[in-house]
Amino acid sequence: MPRSIAAPNKLLPPDLLARLERLELVSRKIFRGRLKGERKSRRKGQSVEFADFRSYVPGDDLRFVDWNLYARLDKLFLKLFLEEEDLHVFFLVDSSPSMDFGEPSKFYFAKQIACALGFVGMCRGDRVKIEFLGAENKTSPILRGRSQLWRMLDFVESVEPTELFTLTDSVKRFCLRNSGRGIVVLLSDLMDKRGYEPALRMLVGQQMDIFVMHILSPEEMDPDLKGDLKLVDCEDDDEAEISVSNHLIKKYKATLAAFVDQARRYCSQRGMTYMLTRSDQGAEVFVGQYLRERGLVR
Repeated sequence: MPRSIAAPNKLLPPDLLARLERLELVSRKIFRGRLKGERKSRRKGQSVEFADFRSYVPGDDLRFVDWNLYARLDKLFLKLFLEEEDLHVFFLVDSSPSMDFGEPSKFYFAKQIACALGFVGMCRGDRVKIEFLGAENKTSPILRGRSQLWRMLDFVESVEPTELFTLTDSVKRFCLRNSGRGIVVLLSDLMDKRGYEPALRMLVGQQMDIFVMHILSPEEMDPDLKGDLKLVDCEDDDEAEISVSNHLIKKYKATLAAFVDQARRYCSQRGMTYMLTRSDQGAEVFVGQYLRERGLVR
């Protein structure tokens, strides 16, 4: 029996779904859609919404001649209409072990945002695909239309953080399989010891509209640590013994600020939109307010 779209779900509760239905994903670039959607294109087509006139040339369809204008001007003009198109939207979710940190975890927040924005796209007839970057790059089928909501949620909820992988290798596999144009939203903490830059360069090479959502936990942005501690890297088991002091916390925050600033400048210089967010930021505020301001939704 099909489930109601308003049925309760932890990732997308009914009150959030109701707000998401009124939003729309926005691309800064023009792409040719493959199927008919609900998005107005800058290309001229044959829909019902008038856009402009142009002079008739031999071979044009006479059904679109404006005969009233011909009666007044004794010249043939064609009526042009706005054509609707769909958009291909990819959500790339980092599923490395470092994402499974924080309260709530960065991975849970990334899944929630991917589902929220995916539902926005599905409601507008866009082709939505969610891919979890990891050893196997688990990928959803193409999702289109609000009736695919539960299919999307069941897929996303079934995925857990995977073993260590390089962001570059996972993005490379995505790029080799997906050559179409559209929006790419990368949700990641960008914490890869081999660097995030090669992965972002590959995405730029796809000529897509790229949004980088840099997700950090509140514990990473404002750590509450004291005393002598042994820190263990959750990805490669690298260990470090430290004595926490005000000086060390201050140095850590300066290093983190430099890391964030470098990622922001790297994205900005290559035409990508960079967004920093905390994993404890509510999805409703993040999507409905912050992403509106940054131009991803309207």
